[in-house]
Amino acid sequence: MNLNQITVPSLDLTKSIPFYEKLGLQLIVKALPHYARFVCPDGNSTFSIHLVEELPKGNGVNVYFECDNLDEHVNNLKKKGIEFDHEPKDQTWLWREARLKDVDGNQLILFFGGENRLNPPWKI
Repeated sequence: MNLNQITVPSLDLTKSIPFYEKLGLQLIVKALPHYARFVCPDGNSTFSIHLVEELPKGNGVNVYFECDNLDEHVNNLKKKGIEFDHEPKDQTWLWREARLKDVDGNQLILFFGGENRLNPPWKI
């Protein structure tokens, strides 16, 4: 198996689409008002948003996007007006992460895991 896509909910795709384009995703399907899909700039994975009447309650889903030059990427996004909840920080699980929310409050994590993404010291 190979992961094809992740889909997150949105109350208004006309606001969500520009946000994700600003993040660097390329819009490939625009079926307003219900659905939009993007291709990630690296690899073959896609990411989509779909219209909902109400956002889910609770913690929701965390979506991770890996970036080779995390700090530089975050700085470039901040220049474009993207606001981060947490600046890039080294984590105890050996990844460097920055956290932000999209316009609907979905949790996004931009990170660099490098070799530790698939091969951490505690790997089975």
